[in-house]
Amino acid sequence: MVDSVQDGPDVLYIDRHYIHEVTSPQAFSGLRKRGISLFRPERTLATADHNIPTQHQELPIREKLSRIQVETLSENCKEFDVELYGLGHPHNGIVHVIGAELGFTQPGMTIVCGDSHTSTHGAFGSIAFGIGTSEVEMVFASQCVLQPKPKKMRINIEGALGKAVTSKDIILYIISQISASGATGYFVEYAGSTIRSLSMEARMTICNMSIEMGARGGLIAPDEITFDYMNGREFAPKDADWDSAVESWKLLQTEPDAVFDKELYYRAEDIHPMITYGTNPGMGTAIDGNIPKLEEIPADEQPSFKKALEYMNFVPGMKLAEHPIDYVFLGSCTNGRIEDIRAFASLVKGKKKAGNVTAWIVPGSKQVEKQAYEEGLAEILEQAGFEFRQPGCSACLAMNEDKIPAGKYSVSTSNRNFEGRQGPGARTLLASPLTAAAAAVTGKITNPADLL
Repeated sequence: MVDSVQDGPDVLYIDRHYIHEVTSPQAFSGLRKRGISLFRPERTLATADHNIPTQHQELPIREKLSRIQVETLSENCKEFDVELYGLGHPHNGIVHVIGAELGFTQPGMTIVCGDSHTSTHGAFGSIAFGIGTSEVEMVFASQCVLQPKPKKMRINIEGALGKAVTSKDIILYIISQISASGATGYFVEYAGSTIRSLSMEARMTICNMSIEMGARGGLIAPDEITFDYMNGREFAPKDADWDSAVESWKLLQTEPDAVFDKELYYRAEDIHPMITYGTNPGMGTAIDGNIPKLEEIPADEQPSFKKALEYMNFVPGMKLAEHPIDYVFLGSCTNGRIEDIRAFASLVKGKKKAGNVTAWIVPGSKQVEKQAYEEGLAEILEQAGFEFRQPGCSACLAMNEDKIPAGKYSVSTSNRNFEGRQGPGARTLLASPLTAAAAAVTGKITNPADLL
């Protein structure tokens, strides 16, 4: 913290600023109008991700608005001396994938981006949160941002996970329990033996979706799993600097007597493979469960509940298992990492994609794409009838060429299922990579545990 405004927000210094093509143009324009440069351009890293196509990236972008935004990012980064991993660059990818895999994200940092899912980086024990365009300009100009202090919440999960239950199921379960607004005003720490057992990529999935329950951000204390993941990353500390960094990172633990404004406890054995049925991430259930009956919903929430089910063409009390689906999307900053592709490939290996399903398998970065080819995962997917595409945000949001048609059901590993999120009229069911794979080979909502 640099300073504190009396009866107001704190002034935070920002260690790492990530930007992309969607929320940065107005901020760059603001600097230009004021006749100033970036205060510390070496602290900013840019990538193109939201608007880029996932096929034929060597060709000009077909959609005019997408092309303009990507070209504008390139022009702005060149003018203001910002490092850019654009289309074709070996480090290109989704901003919240490349920051971690390249070692730019490190424990104890303050990290911001004009993107709500900046909370992903909290998996490293960093303070990471999304900011608005005016705040992007503020960080450009001063390397600082104004931020009110949030309340503190800790969510503890203990025990061993069951068959086919993943970190995506953990976070969907939590959100289904506390609602899509249950953590509003809080910064959340995830703790407990279940969390400590997770890989870094699984931890990133959980922190990524902190926003989907209204939290300002989420974090997990760094440990040996964190350090093993980071060691040798391209931009992580090296040699003596590495040893010194790890010693300081080991101190980033919550004190045993720390007091939280709210504390929640869950058991891992209560969590099953999950899927959403409505139009916000809190409307989720175990995949073998039923949509709630109307009388099970509080009276003040019934109008929005009925509206959501009408959009999805579902009815209260119905069972989701066996319901036919049309599209499957594996990817996004939530589940576009190499472990997600490994999980998907492990289930579809030796099987064939259902004929009624269109499936988009989209790596989160060029590095993930390269690794998938090297490990033979792309070949497994292609033999099963899947198309392995090029990196990008893809069908997470309808800002590029990958849109789900109106009325079609999409089992998606992304983070949001709002009306029209994946395309006008699209019906999105959020799920894990394993659940998406099970749907892709059966053509219907299927418990992945039945296929493993």
